Amino acid sequence: MPVPIRPNPPAPAGAGSRSHPLGVTLREDGQGADVAVFAGHADAVDVCVLRPDGSEQRTRLPDVDHGVWHGHVPGLVAGSRYGLRVHGRWDPERGLRHNPAKLLLDPYARGVEGEVALTPEVFGHTVDETLRGDLAVADPRDSAPHVPRGVVLPPLPAPLRVSPGERPEVPWSDTVVYEAHVRGLTRLHPDVPAQERGTYAALAHPAVVEHLRSLGVTTLELLPVHASTSETALRQRGLVNYWGYNTLAFNAPHPGYATAAARAAGPDAVRDEFRRAVQGLHEAGIEVLLDVVYNHSCEEGPDGPHLSLRGLDDATYYLRDAGGRPFDVTGCGNSLDFTERRVVQFALDSLRHWVTEYGVDGFRFDLMTTLARGRDGFSPDHPFLVALGTDPVLAGTKLVAEPWDVGPFGWRTGQFPEPLHEWNDRYRDGVRRFWLTDAREIALGHSAPVAAGRGLRELATRFAGSADTFDVQRGRLTSVNFITAHDGFTLGDLVAHDRKHNDANGEGNRDGSDSDTSWNHGVEGETDDPQVLELRRRAIRNLLATLVLSTGVPMLTAGDEFGRSQGGNNNPYCQDNEVSWMAWDLQDWQQDLLGDVRELLALRRRYPVLREAGVRRGSPVRDQRQDLLWFAEDGRQMTVEDWHQADRRILQVLVDGRGRGQDSVLVVVNGGPRLQDVTLPTVEGIGTFVPRWSSTPDRRRRATAAGRAVRLAPWSVRVLATP
Repeated sequence: MPVPIRPNPPAPAGAGSRSHPLGVTLREDGQGADVAVFAGHADAVDVCVLRPDGSEQRTRLPDVDHGVWHGHVPGLVAGSRYGLRVHGRWDPERGLRHNPAKLLLDPYARGVEGEVALTPEVFGHTVDETLRGDLAVADPRDSAPHVPRGVVLPPLPAPLRVSPGERPEVPWSDTVVYEAHVRGLTRLHPDVPAQERGTYAALAHPAVVEHLRSLGVTTLELLPVHASTSETALRQRGLVNYWGYNTLAFNAPHPGYATAAARAAGPDAVRDEFRRAVQGLHEAGIEVLLDVVYNHSCEEGPDGPHLSLRGLDDATYYLRDAGGRPFDVTGCGNSLDFTERRVVQFALDSLRHWVTEYGVDGFRFDLMTTLARGRDGFSPDHPFLVALGTDPVLAGTKLVAEPWDVGPFGWRTGQFPEPLHEWNDRYRDGVRRFWLTDAREIALGHSAPVAAGRGLRELATRFAGSADTFDVQRGRLTSVNFITAHDGFTLGDLVAHDRKHNDANGEGNRDGSDSDTSWNHGVEGETDDPQVLELRRRAIRNLLATLVLSTGVPMLTAGDEFGRSQGGNNNPYCQDNEVSWMAWDLQDWQQDLLGDVRELLALRRRYPVLREAGVRRGSPVRDQRQDLLWFAEDGRQMTVEDWHQADRRILQVLVDGRGRGQDSVLVVVNGGPRLQDVTLPTVEGIGTFVPRWSSTPDRRRRATAAGRAVRLAPWSVRVLATP
């Protein structure tokens, strides 16, 4: 039986404004809500208030301006569950996917309840029990019992809203980023109460805060917390999307990361739990960045489910090529179309919401090239990028680009404008090559690599801030340096595996990168060989020392500080289990490694020159000195010829603080297989160097005079400083 549609009543007094904020706006008099929905090709839009008995109150939005349908909906109040039904043409080849049988989630919903069922009803086109079908035929079955619905949340009291002065506001020069998953970080933490493990509430637990602060972390970057769902193919294999890069609701926190008590209480409690976690981290001086996915949605390819954007306006929201065919530049089945101003508006509105309602301090943008694609491809002057840099709410937050996607000419590292900082994949690959794959070739007796820019030259370039990649005028801190991230091997696996082991993902080991620039040090996977274990652990220390001491902003992946392993799985996006969760019962060697990382980050804090080295601010360095001075193993300055000797593996770099009245730091690298005597450089004003850290067990703290030799173990890093 058709559900009757309530005619829209006259708007309450005072509702004559031409401004129609998208989403639901509760009226202060308690008389329902004003609703605005963008559906630029629709014939009509119904707002459906869902009653507890399963029935609906449908109200048709009476007015449309520039594709925005709007009107007053009585009975839509705080706590209401609701959805949208959209009427119009069904012509998928033209991007017209209107099907009023399907209940759609409001893209601006701030609370979400329910999950996507794996049933034919959630598809807009007719499919069979295998979920395959004919796009040309619209499915008439009601999807309401099988899809999530939006929940209207009450506005936050004014005192709970976050003002800029309440944020830690850590300078970029002091920033140390720690990338973590909400569930994985604490799911196995023994000091967190069982009912809070793996939840928002655990993020600000004293045990977690203490770990982050003692480590030296200033900024916690969370993998996606937007409400998400799992892909059809994953669910058919009995797996889930653990990482969360499959967004369902861009303005609501994922309910699955809340405590059971908050989930039972409803979306308002879920919102409050996440807000309190952010507040608790702020009180500890720790910033919160969100990894956000505006490049695609969970609706997959053209034959995917019909949940929200697809049913509202497929032709506007999703990218198409010049022939009108869906064009995927993300590898996820669909791509949002940032040539459309409504898509740009949607992303900006969402970002502001997370800043003003939850107090987050910034964002890391997944596959950000997609967000900067205009009609002629990537543009650093794209309206979205211009808006980020000028928006009064967003411009003062930390903004980090993943500067690539999988579309044509998608690799754009170094090409994003201020104020964006960028993940530096050239740093990752160059440092890994020096310490792992090139080292493996040398250890096997092969010739040192002779490719242009490789070896010491590449290591030095990355250490100095990647001036070959980033415009000097942006400052060297533009580079967010990392060795590992959530995708790819962990640091522990990077030194223990030459190849991936992803069979548990159910894709025949075809998923994940085949080029992880790793080295197993002679044995694949687990071993009890003490020599192999010592080499692996030293390699971890070398990589971490390079990361922490390099010019730029260092980013650690959660668990790398104590050598966490995923069993060689370099793509555990679907492993919501012990493969991905951090184990906190550390062995002795892991405790030692954790202590080393704490020492390294303490050195970075102690010596300001490490945090500013190589940054140019438009004025020459005093006395024409360079910030970084490079020396060979015999203590003389490196020459052009030295840099081009392919077999050279020893380097000293003086991070020079003399021109600023600061202490200097000397980093000595032995990237070769032999014990080596290295003569410390002689420079004006520096008479001795004091050892501060070493990647080998030799922890002697005896000062050494400039011009004297120190002995370096094979494959090692030593850090010294002026007294």
